[in-house]
Amino acid sequence: MGSDISNSSVQFTDIQWRNSQLRLEYQWVGAKRSEFPVIVFLHEGLGSIALWKDFPETFCRTNGFTGLVFSRYGYGHSTPRPTDEKWPVSFMHEQAYQVLPALFSHLGIMRPWLFGHSDGASIALLYASRFSQQLSGVIVAAPHIFVEDITIDSIRAVREVYLTQDLRTKLGRHHADFDSAFWGWNNIWLDPAFGAWNIEQELTTITCPILAIQGEDDEYGTLEQIYGIQRKIPAAQIVVLTQCGHSPHRDQPDALSREVAHFITDRI
Repeated sequence: MGSDISNSSVQFTDIQWRNSQLRLEYQWVGAKRSEFPVIVFLHEGLGSIALWKDFPETFCRTNGFTGLVFSRYGYGHSTPRPTDEKWPVSFMHEQAYQVLPALFSHLGIMRPWLFGHSDGASIALLYASRFSQQLSGVIVAAPHIFVEDITIDSIRAVREVYLTQDLRTKLGRHHADFDSAFWGWNNIWLDPAFGAWNIEQELTTITCPILAIQGEDDEYGTLEQIYGIQRKIPAAQIVVLTQCGHSPHRDQPDALSREVAHFITDRI
């Protein structure tokens, strides 16, 4: 199934969730028409449309793909979360099982590819665990499938940076409510209850194609994250990128683009 888009400006759509209405910002990128299904980009824990920078547009346009980028609830210029709202341990499950299906239905997206980074990668895997038959496949970069000490240590360090340096100012350029975006993410990851979070069992139900990519110098997780995916899904392909940290689309964009483009085009 191919894809067809009309423009690449940032737009907004409203979806119903938890008996309330959410306003989500989204943007079509890349080719206006493509023989490939839409690629949906799912951002990291402090990400947004803007924080992807030009990677989705450049990647999609170079390879003839159509992409959809959006900011999750609480991020970018989507509906902010109340600053005092405590995120549940299941926040990624909620995004995968409730918000994404509503968004796809509203925008008429069928059998997309999911391209997730960090928390967005975990959300992509969770969506695939329940809706594999509705996907063309999943690409995950720097995914989390269980909690590691290195992850918690790095997130705790980011908290200190946020409190003492200019990270608040930087995030303020990309989020309507940067305190809500930061503290919601940071507080739940550092909550002792989150230490037991683990989605390895959910992976066993995934049947669509999977490509898992991670940098060998990832400061937020060891390579056990992608090796763990392959143990649960033997058909999954994994790639380790050298001289690369937690953000392959920033550290090694050419290598990441090459691996992902080959994976998708080989399956048309």
